Amino acid sequence: MFPEIDPYYRVREWFGFVQEISHEGGPVPDEPLYKAVSGVVIANPFAGRYVEDLSPLTAPSASLGTALGARVLALLGGRPVQGYGKGGIAGVNGDQDHVVACITTVFGDAFRAGVGGGAAWISSASKTASAGTPIDIPLAFKDELYVRSHYDAVTLTVPDAPRPDELLICVGASTRGRIHERVGGLSRDEAIARLSN
Repeated sequence: MFPEIDPYYRVREWFGFVQEISHEGGPVPDEPLYKAVSGVVIANPFAGRYVEDLSPLTAPSASLGTALGARVLALLGGRPVQGYGKGGIAGVNGDQDHVVACITTVFGDAFRAGVGGGAAWISSASKTASAGTPIDIPLAFKDELYVRSHYDAVTLTVPDAPRPDELLICVGASTRGRIHERVGGLSRDEAIARLSN
């Protein structure tokens, strides 16, 4: 059973998928890369009008972060999360800041805790678009910003969302760096060593 979200958010549907990548044309590594996305489609209470104060979307958003974190972790089969990201799409009667209000630090801290913690800020992407528009959720290493091997993305497309008066809020997570990463930079092990000093 997944955590409930605050009743302020009127949910129409949940969406999730997992991608397992064995190789990108090179040697097959011992460990595949798993990337997962979890999303929720909610009514946009501010669709069709300009409202200065968006805090009603932000205040209960920890419940969204917790629930989406639990769902993306389940999709990964309990595998440890190394990379993460967040984002969303506002339907065309809303605006981009309606999404941003849902995925601020309140949301991010809860999501981070739900997937096993993390020291780095969470990359995000947001936009206003019609149903079926894809969104690339940026992924980065959860404990350090400059681990190049973990710069990645996972694409989410929900064919029937967001409708004009809805918001699609989503998170992504990965279990390792890119499958054939080989362009150098700070390694995950080096980042962990720096953090432990």
